[in-house]
Amino acid sequence: MLKKERFKTFIDHFSENMPIAETELEYENPYQLLVAVALSAQCTDKRVNLTTPAIFRDFPTPYHLAASDFDELFPYIKSISYPNNKTKHLLGMAKMLINDFGGEVPSTVEELVKLPGVGRKTANVITSVVWNQPNMAVDTHVFRVSKRLGLVTQSAKTPLEVEKQLIRHIPKEHVHKAHHWLILHGRYVCLARKPKCMECSITHFCRYFEKNKEKILDEQNSGFSPKK
Repeated sequence: MLKKERFKTFIDHFSENMPIAETELEYENPYQLLVAVALSAQCTDKRVNLTTPAIFRDFPTPYHLAASDFDELFPYIKSISYPNNKTKHLLGMAKMLINDFGGEVPSTVEELVKLPGVGRKTANVITSVVWNQPNMAVDTHVFRVSKRLGLVTQSAKTPLEVEKQLIRHIPKEHVHKAHHWLILHGRYVCLARKPKCMECSITHFCRYFEKNKEKILDEQNSGFSPKK
C-alpha cells in the first residue's frame, strides 16, 4: 500500500468510526487545560483527572495560582509524577501568564513554549484542542502507533521528525482529530507491550500486522500475545 493510500485509509476509517475524538483530560477553559497537560507529562490522564479538581477549586485563575507558593501548592501535586518540578513549573507559568500575557493563555506555539514547563508537545496540545489549529502533538502513543501503521518511516527517531511527517500528509482540517485518533488507538488497542491485533479494526492497513501476521496468528493460537 502506498503511503498516500495508507493515510487516506487511516483518515477515512477514523472519520467514520470515531468522528468525535477529544482529550480525556477534564477541563473547562484554556487555563485549566494548560495546567492539566503540564501535569500529564509521564503521568496518566486518569491520575491527573483525580488531582486537578482540587487545584481548579482552590486556584481557579492564574492570579490565584501565582499568589501561591511551593509549600502551599505541592500537597495538591504530590501524587503526580515529578511533583517538585511540576510545582515549580506551575508557579512560574502562572506568573508569566500574568506578567507577559495579561493572565490569558496565549494561542500560538511560539508563545506557549516560553512558559516554564511547556514544551512543544504541550503547546501543540493546547493549540490543537482549544483552537483546532493543525498542530500535531507527538507523545509515546502517537510515536509508536504512527510507526506501526506505516504512516511515518522507521528512521524517524525524534518526536519532531514524526510530527513533520504526519503534518505533511494529513489534511489540515483533520490534524487536530488525528492526534486523538492515534493517542486513543495506542492507549486502548495498539498497546506498547501487547498490541491487541486480534481485536484491532485497522489491521487491513497496518504495516506492523502485515509484517507480523503469521507470528501474531501463531501466538494467538498458542495463547500468547504479540510483543513490541
